[in-house]
Amino acid sequence: MRHHGNMKWLILTITALFFLFEFVTRVEPSLANSEIAARFQLNNAQFGTLASIFFWIYAPMQLIVGLLLDRFGARRLIPPAILICASGVILFATAGNAYIAGIGRFATGLGASFAFVGSLYVVNHWFGAGRFAVLSGVVNAVGMLGTAIGAVALTSAITTSGWQNVFWATGIAGLVLFVIALLFMRDPPEHVPAAKKTTSFITPVLVAVRDRNIWLIAIIGTLYYMPINVFGGLWGNAELTKDHGLSAVHAETAVSMIFWGLAAGSIAAGWLSDHLGHRKWIIVIGAFLTAISFAAAVYLPTSSLPLLSGLLFLSGFLGGGQMLTFSIAKERHAAAYSGTIIAFVNMIGIGGALIFQPLVGAIVDRNNGDFAWAMLTMPACLLAAALLSLMLTDKRHPDHIPGR
Repeated sequence: MRHHGNMKWLILTITALFFLFEFVTRVEPSLANSEIAARFQLNNAQFGTLASIFFWIYAPMQLIVGLLLDRFGARRLIPPAILICASGVILFATAGNAYIAGIGRFATGLGASFAFVGSLYVVNHWFGAGRFAVLSGVVNAVGMLGTAIGAVALTSAITTSGWQNVFWATGIAGLVLFVIALLFMRDPPEHVPAAKKTTSFITPVLVAVRDRNIWLIAIIGTLYYMPINVFGGLWGNAELTKDHGLSAVHAETAVSMIFWGLAAGSIAAGWLSDHLGHRKWIIVIGAFLTAISFAAAVYLPTSSLPLLSGLLFLSGFLGGGQMLTFSIAKERHAAAYSGTIIAFVNMIGIGGALIFQPLVGAIVDRNNGDFAWAMLTMPACLLAAALLSLMLTDKRHPDHIPGR
């Protein structure tokens, strides 16, 4: 029993590190955009297309990943996924033209698509029902801190060593993680092999798609996460430099505080939710307060770096309640469907980013470079998330009730 206790923490560490690695590979091209574009002779639009190949395979893969995890478990899937992700990074670094680089980016996104859902799958199947929210928050925190710290460190390394060497090093780190996963990944003792499953392969998808509440939760999660996906992931630096007069370095510092806040807030929301025994009102209140703090960060006429950083940290911290949407969604159905349901919710969230990132850019262009109207989409999405969350119910399947 003690062996299993130690093993589950090792397995959680491996999958959390995979999520961190995936997030680093996700943002890496943006850290050397001009150098990569110059090497492959791309304009900005072409470079954006090359980088986005990651997401175009990552998003639709989510449902497939959930199905595969529910069917075959993490042990058979996580190690090869790490290998594919790392190999994609190395191929990108060694590519002689944009087409080969695109294949590398595709492979990176394909492997990365297993990281987040795989981590939450491990939490769900190796740990008690009462620990899912807080441990999923810890996994998210690892990824967010990796992004906040890694982006700064990798930017410095790219300046001194060149982007190809840095990508090589990243890929090799992934190969090391692959070897570790290959040696130590295990499925829990009660895992049912695929051959013994009696339900149809497609049943978990039908369970998710036919439940209107799962759709509602997925939409809430998408709207709640919008400041992270759109402001933190793409437009924050540009908005802060133009509207608040910050330098690019100071703007990047302020934007990174969203991720620091989200790391802390994910754990805090998970702990509070598990302590109180429900999710709904933490999501409602969290989304509402995030709308206020984010609007203050964007619309207050200030160039104070400490004030803007503090407000964006607070926005990220309050945004940590978004992680509870995964908990409340998967708890509605049997544990056998958890991987697919989590993946479905994540897929809708990624789809929201693919829509709103260019939408914000289009609104900015339409207003001659002014961000004021475009940024209104963020608090509007958050308020919509808070209102829609009033319709949620904290329903739990017996599989997810602690002690049962």
